[in-house]
Amino acid sequence: MNFEMLAFPLVTFFEKFVNIFITRGMYKMVLDGLKNTAIITLGALVIGVAIGTVIAVIKYFGEGSKALKPLVWLCDIYTTVVRGIPMVVLLMIFYYIILVSASGIAVGIIAFGINSGAYMAELIRSGINAVNVGQMEAGRSLGLSKLQTMRKIILPQAVRYILPAIGNELIALVKETSVAGYVAVVDVTRAIFLIRNNTYESVVTLTLLAVIYLVIVIVLTRLLKLLERRLSTNDQRKKS
Repeated sequence: MNFEMLAFPLVTFFEKFVNIFITRGMYKMVLDGLKNTAIITLGALVIGVAIGTVIAVIKYFGEGSKALKPLVWLCDIYTTVVRGIPMVVLLMIFYYIILVSASGIAVGIIAFGINSGAYMAELIRSGINAVNVGQMEAGRSLGLSKLQTMRKIILPQAVRYILPAIGNELIALVKETSVAGYVAVVDVTRAIFLIRNNTYESVVTLTLLAVIYLVIVIVLTRLLKLLERRLSTNDQRKKS
């Protein structure tokens, strides 16, 4: 391999990178975009987990209750409709039809949160079903109501089973926010595209964008593994 031929493009790449993002100060746009991406992702995750938990609990209790059947039916419609609509289309529906006067970031948080809630619902429900049915009976025998037993006994145990799946959903949510630019949100993807349009430099800008998302995914994966390890260590301590 001719290392001189390889070194020249790398030097050119580095020079262009420094000129665009350091000398011309466009790194500030990238940082602002990252901030907006983080705000949308975290806000949507909170909404998604809240909606998913409510739907999962309704479906869990609705299996043996005729009174909850209408709610279960509505939850099924919600998950079917939301999961059947592409994220970009759902985002634009909220921006141009439902939340016309809201800011792009607010629309992004709500739209991504509602979309995430449809997927979180099934993840959380699978975690609840993985908990031994005797846990509910044990909680009831201690004088707890069904909701108290769910909140204090079953859900904490379900988290351990579904944590990897929730982590995957978080990573998918981070990457899905790359379409937030469709509703005038300058997230990290939109920021890089604006820089590319101003500099006419695709290789450096798009490479940086790919690296940014790759680093985010790697960091989140490591953090989730540490959290899983911490939970398993705590479980072992409790058993011993």
